[in-house]
Amino acid sequence: MEPIALHYEVSGTDFTCAGEASGKIKKSLKELGFPASLTRNVAIAVYEGEINMVIHGGGGVIDAEITPECISIVLADQGPGIPDVSLAMQEGYSTAPDNVRQLGFGAGMGLPNIKKYTDEMVIETEVGKGTTIRLKVFVK
Repeated sequence: MEPIALHYEVSGTDFTCAGEASGKIKKSLKELGFPASLTRNVAIAVYEGEINMVIHGGGGVIDAEITPECISIVLADQGPGIPDVSLAMQEGYSTAPDNVRQLGFGAGMGLPNIKKYTDEMVIETEVGKGTTIRLKVFVK
């Protein structure tokens, strides 16, 4: 199988579209015959990142590369950046505004869940410039 590249634009203003990219990646992995557990883990991680892009990053882009050995995902936004990554990685810590919390989002589980459901997670962030999260899930 040749590597498959997928690209998605994430709107920063519309919660109703949040989840489209993760759903399409999940569908692609299912169609390609990847194990259900791997497909689920990738979908959860991408969904959490996608929601974070809408809440905090003003939208962004998601690029995925699928190979028989590894699913690689890059989530990039040009939002405000993360001032304290170690604090943001703590379960329950959230900077989501009240209007987002009233919609049921912003519980402070996004980044911890991304880490939980991937094999590798690297966060590159600069305050005032944006955040890029690089993920890998290995096919076992």
